[in-house]
Amino acid sequence: MKEIDYYLTSSSPFNYLGFKPIQDVAAKHGYTLNIRPVNIRGIWAETGAVPPAERPPIRQRMRLIELERFALHRGVPLNLQPKFFPVDPTLADQTIIALIEQGENPQLYMAGIFASVWVYEKNIADENTLYHLLEEHGHNPEATLTFAKREVITTIRDKNTHLAVTAGALGVPSYVLNGECFWGQDRISLLDEAITTGRSFING
Repeated sequence: MKEIDYYLTSSSPFNYLGFKPIQDVAAKHGYTLNIRPVNIRGIWAETGAVPPAERPPIRQRMRLIELERFALHRGVPLNLQPKFFPVDPTLADQTIIALIEQGENPQLYMAGIFASVWVYEKNIADENTLYHLLEEHGHNPEATLTFAKREVITTIRDKNTHLAVTAGALGVPSYVLNGECFWGQDRISLLDEAITTGRSFING
């Protein structure tokens, strides 16, 4: 099957910036996106990274510059310092998994989650926010939120985290094609090129 494993977390601005581009590349080539929410702190623990607020000031500044650059490049609105960030993405991530496990397509809902943080300044750790987003995008909010809190969903997120690290992901978003990991929304064009040319995968 033609698939791209897509590792993400709901609170990342880079997931927001890269979501439509990776959807477009997948559609262009007829690929399926395997959407795999992860515990980003679990990845950071394995890769030596730290949350943005704990990074040296020069790195924090460059992060904001990069976000602004790519928002302009992608032509999308972005609040660089939204009211509800940092925010715990756990329940939002797990609602995405719950929808997938129920056989539903979560992608419009995901776009709503990303925009809620980075455009509309809503709190995605608040169950009411997720309830209204689920309802808005045609899902059953009560059933999805109940299922999202079950241990089986937590276990899937933990498994996704392990798979991401095993695949070489250093953070999110990461996209894995034929065993090759493309880390960051700024690598989507390289992934597109790899599919277009059909080159051998690179896995050092």
